[in-house]
Amino acid sequence: MTGNAARLHAVQNITNRQPSPPKAPEPLCSLWASDVFTLSKMKESLPKEVFKSVKKTIETSAELDVSIADVVALAMKDWALSKGALYYAHVFYPLTNATAEKHDGFISVQSDGSVISEFSGKVLVQGEPDGSSFPNGGIRSTFEARGYTAWDVSSPAYIMATDNGATLCIPTVFISWTGEALDKKTPLLRANAAMNKAAQRVLSLMGNTDIAPVNSSCGAEQEYFLVDTHFVNSRPDLLLAGRTLFGAPAAKGQQFDDHYFGAIPERIQVYMQDVEEQLYRLGIPAKTRHNEVAPGQFEIAPFFESANVATDHQQLLMTVLKNTAKRHGLVCLLHEKPFKGINGSGKHVNWSVGNATQGNLLDPGSTPHSNTQFLLFCGAVIRGVHKYGPLLRAAVATASNDHRLGANEAPPAIMSVYLGSQLDNVFEQIKDGKITGSLNAGVMNLGINTIPVFNKDAGDRNRTSPFAFTGNRFEFRAVGSGQSVAGPLVTMNTILADSLNWVADTLEGLLSSGSDLDTAILKTLKEIIDQHGAVVFGGNGYSTEWHKMAVEERGLANLKTAADALPVLKEPHIEALFDKLGVLSPVELASRFEIYAEQYILAIEVEAKLVVSMAKTGIYPGALKYLSDISATISSLKSNGTELCNKRLVEISTLVNSMMEAVDKLSAAIGQHDFASVEEHMQFCAKTIRPIMDDVRKFADLLEGEIADELWPYPTYQEMLFVK
Repeated sequence: MTGNAARLHAVQNITNRQPSPPKAPEPLCSLWASDVFTLSKMKESLPKEVFKSVKKTIETSAELDVSIADVVALAMKDWALSKGALYYAHVFYPLTNATAEKHDGFISVQSDGSVISEFSGKVLVQGEPDGSSFPNGGIRSTFEARGYTAWDVSSPAYIMATDNGATLCIPTVFISWTGEALDKKTPLLRANAAMNKAAQRVLSLMGNTDIAPVNSSCGAEQEYFLVDTHFVNSRPDLLLAGRTLFGAPAAKGQQFDDHYFGAIPERIQVYMQDVEEQLYRLGIPAKTRHNEVAPGQFEIAPFFESANVATDHQQLLMTVLKNTAKRHGLVCLLHEKPFKGINGSGKHVNWSVGNATQGNLLDPGSTPHSNTQFLLFCGAVIRGVHKYGPLLRAAVATASNDHRLGANEAPPAIMSVYLGSQLDNVFEQIKDGKITGSLNAGVMNLGINTIPVFNKDAGDRNRTSPFAFTGNRFEFRAVGSGQSVAGPLVTMNTILADSLNWVADTLEGLLSSGSDLDTAILKTLKEIIDQHGAVVFGGNGYSTEWHKMAVEERGLANLKTAADALPVLKEPHIEALFDKLGVLSPVELASRFEIYAEQYILAIEVEAKLVVSMAKTGIYPGALKYLSDISATISSLKSNGTELCNKRLVEISTLVNSMMEAVDKLSAAIGQHDFASVEEHMQFCAKTIRPIMDDVRKFADLLEGEIADELWPYPTYQEMLFVK
């Protein structure tokens, strides 16, 4: 069966398919965290003193007592065996946005040939994967293979169950033999520690004496597309690049706004329920599901969790979304822009900081003008985003996210802060040197007896802002759908730590010179808004007026591509920031630039090769066959005395020739590798290769509208987005 026939056959099969009936869900109380080695399970299985020691480490970040590792390992193994696990895996997160794991059996062969199940504290605490086979940016040479994983006790172990069995998964950090971080988790733990230390300084200066450890929290809204497997298997671009490199828009897209929050298709709801059951077993608090704006696009959002656990859970969530889709005859696409011309997918990272004694430090309360604790922490965020906006942009810089940032569904590449009308007013008062009050949020009264009167929020929401305050947290809206949230969280925690240290230094200086606390706080806040208020913006972030104002009048950076943004990681003040706070050493930071730059270049080169291949082996032969058929028909009719205008033939021939000229130009560009620097290579990819790819696509997409459907080699947008 040809590719075209297979495509049409797939449409018929999908259309005729009867969706599997959803199974009755188990009670949440029996599902919740049933596959997680939680504190409650530890309490049941560990001696009292051992449990208290582990709990203290988890809840207060106290140093782990390694002498108890054997006892914990034995209890963890017995629990895992009771769940059917025969293997364990140290799970870590290399610098690829992916998850890595090496599986080992609980098996130990005895001298008499028998076997026993064995799992020691030494094995729990430390593993040894290859330290040079993962991207490391030159930290490790190929012949230098040793690397370590080390148990992260603050993130619970869990059972990953598949149709082939169950595995005990142990979250770990991943470091080189020489001690450098080769993963995403290690810098996140360091950044959180730095933020905690700085926050404690500020809280102490404000007169607090009982201060629990301050932690950051995260709730990431995950957007994704679902496409039937039959279609994806017929699209080399979706298989290898995760996005469509060709595709004319369907007659109907998202313009009717009928998909967002619409009724979830039955087949998709069965899939979602399957996903959620697995997430609940893994202790991942999935809360919200709905259709997103684009056809075929959906969202799942969890509750807030501590940043480290939320990061691990985000990786698990992406794995579950993709693996579960296969069982339902679907493919889950996490690329930021799988389909041109309709909304792409982001991962809005809701971020806050707080502790058990002072609560959420970014909660303004009902009278934010009098909540000086909140104002200082909010001011510190404003300072951090202004001072390190380009670093925030670099934290979300990937080849795939470049398609989304600045488009109509995503925030622009310019980093700004949205506060809302109430907080805007408070900070304007601070700028004037005196705080007098807060705007009243008011109530909503529709004048309908059957609709209750309810309280309004203090401020509106701004979907065009990349960094928006949303009531008691900030929402970093520029993060890409397929990204790990670790990098953005590392950046946010680090710049907040830097700003809080500046706040503490400023307060200490003012207090030592005789100022009272209230005066010192007001002066500190005024200095923040005077020096960094340019980053606060509440208008339309998509408008050309804002882009001009932001750059020319406010001095904000507009780094449109990853090629522009990633070199920020090499700037001396960024190196000093991470090094000073102990988050990333200069060597570790340099390695990240090298890795992310290489991934950017490789991603674009893979796409370019796919464009050449698909155009030459799919679109070009299909177009020639169509031209041949038309020519034969015209000749046949002419011999019978019927004359047809061959204008269409000429137009299609012209499109084919133009496409192939662009393909030849692209082939030549791909072969260029003589660059003076990585930065030059990235700019070549951004400014030369991608525009030529766009040229090939322009002609190919026009051809799609001209060639007979049965001769077009690839599934169309209409089929992929609407046939479910």
